[in-house]
Amino acid sequence: MAEADRTAQPRQKARALFRRAYRAQQRGRLDDAARLYRESIETHPTAEAYTYLGWTHAYRREYDAAMRYCRLAIEIDPSFGNPYNDLGAYLIEKNQWTEAEPWLEAAARATRYASYHLPYYNLGRIQEHRFDYEKAEALYRRALQFHPKFKPARRALGLLQARRN
Repeated sequence: MAEADRTAQPRQKARALFRRAYRAQQRGRLDDAARLYRESIETHPTAEAYTYLGWTHAYRREYDAAMRYCRLAIEIDPSFGNPYNDLGAYLIEKNQWTEAEPWLEAAARATRYASYHLPYYNLGRIQEHRFDYEKAEALYRRALQFHPKFKPARRALGLLQARRN
């Protein structure tokens, strides 16, 4: 009980800093967002703060830094799906398609994740890059099962179907 009491205040402060960082990031104020995410991490490190700090670096195409933060997020909470998908997506951006695949598969298996459509979409991109259109189509369909209105998967699926006709 005493331990929970000692960590409650830092956790609350870290959450407040995280929310401020997220708002700054959404407004395009990346320097402010990165600073606030770091403050949040210094107060009480969380997988979310590390993942979103990585996201600010990815916006700047600083993929190596972004991936470093994703790995730190995974160390804190291996069940959190976001950093696995983000790592895979950053590797795709670096044209490292094969290296991306295991990270995306891990995201699809993550137990704490609200965006399962993303790793399936990204896995579909990998299969399309490999010219395995049948597998790509199946993965885009899987993404749409999780998020029927996800436009990138719907668009990719439509293009594959048009190519076949």
